[in-house]
Amino acid sequence: MYKAKLNNRELSLELPEDGLAVVDGKKVCYDLKPIGNGEWHLIAGTRSYEVRLVGKDEEAKSVTLLVNNRSYTVSLRDEFDELLDKMGMSAAAGAKMNELKAPMPGLVVSVAVNPGDEVKKGDPVLILEAMKMENVIKAAGDATVQSIHIEKGQTVEKNQLLISFG
Repeated sequence: MYKAKLNNRELSLELPEDGLAVVDGKKVCYDLKPIGNGEWHLIAGTRSYEVRLVGKDEEAKSVTLLVNNRSYTVSLRDEFDELLDKMGMSAAAGAKMNELKAPMPGLVVSVAVNPGDEVKKGDPVLILEAMKMENVIKAAGDATVQSIHIEKGQTVEKNQLLISFG
């Protein structure tokens, strides 16, 4: 099950089998065929649509589509995205980057930065193993590493200070 955001409207979306979608609990039969150059022909129910991909933001998991010459921004979130939100991992994205705290308890697998290093938004700074999964923790913004408060192999608790930025 996905949570889809179409412009500012939220929808639930399931794709139980090829050619069938369930949108907000309603079944919709569809046929989607690529026609080349980022364009598709879509038949949904009894209606026909020309769809063209005009933009893509992988970090936000969104695309901008031109559907019959009308622009739509669509973002999809799955159960994993919801779990990351519940663990506080997405909260760091909008915060000013002065420090990086552990989004969950876990084991530091590796640290990819050193004091004095400059990082850009999205750069990996460390890998934290939690629930038998390796999570790449990325920089929430541009900054310079001031100090590192953990080391490889160390167990950390949620909200423990990992790295300070200057």
